[in-house]
Amino acid sequence: MLSRLTRPQAVAVCALPVVALVATALFAPLPFSLAQPGMTANVLGKNEGAAVITISGARTRTTSGQLRMTTIEATGPDTRVSLGDIVDSWFRTDQAVMPHDAVYPSGQSVKEIEEHNTAQMKESQDAATEAALGYLKLSADKVKVTLKLADVGGPSAGLLFTLGIIDKLDGDGAGGDLTGGRTIAGTGTIDADGTVGAVGGVALKTQAAKRDGATVFLVPEDECADAKAELPKGLRLIPVTSLKGAVGALTALESGKGSVPAC
Repeated sequence: MLSRLTRPQAVAVCALPVVALVATALFAPLPFSLAQPGMTANVLGKNEGAAVITISGARTRTTSGQLRMTTIEATGPDTRVSLGDIVDSWFRTDQAVMPHDAVYPSGQSVKEIEEHNTAQMKESQDAATEAALGYLKLSADKVKVTLKLADVGGPSAGLLFTLGIIDKLDGDGAGGDLTGGRTIAGTGTIDADGTVGAVGGVALKTQAAKRDGATVFLVPEDECADAKAELPKGLRLIPVTSLKGAVGALTALESGKGSVPAC
């Protein structure tokens, strides 16, 4: 026999499936990754005990200041975030939600992803060397550059690698001391012809830069708006589209002569 339900009881019984659905949605895995500010590394210095940039076949100079490449850290390729994680990150400035496929190519194993990121880093380093030597009018047949950075993949350190090589070398077209003793950070891909490309995650990278002492941040011009959205206080943005523009901006900043672009 069925007993008659009062209105409060009926509401309570009907609410149970809704609560179950909400709970499922909160904890069900979704196709996103969570990202946060990652490590930074001074390309003019050492990483894990080894020089990041080693040059032979040309005269080098003693550098001052720092040029720090920046990274973001994301949840692992096999990790899926829940709606609860997304809601939590919405109220935080040190975390961002990114489509999983934007961080990790779909349909690839962890090993394949690691190999892909390593290959992108190698291509970026080769392009950085070619761009730097081309800018300084030095022959790749005579000058050998070795770049070494542990546990970092992808192409986004290209611009900073290139600037680091230029800052260490003497040659035609060299701009002298690029940092002026400052800690300068940045991000951006580099093509062999010196074109700077966008990378993503710049709002998190500016936070990593500020955390590690940077006062200036080089950002691909197309990502100025993203960088300004959560810009840490005391960090100056300089937009760049090319290697020539980046060197010119840093030279003007160091000498106090000429204009320095701003977002």
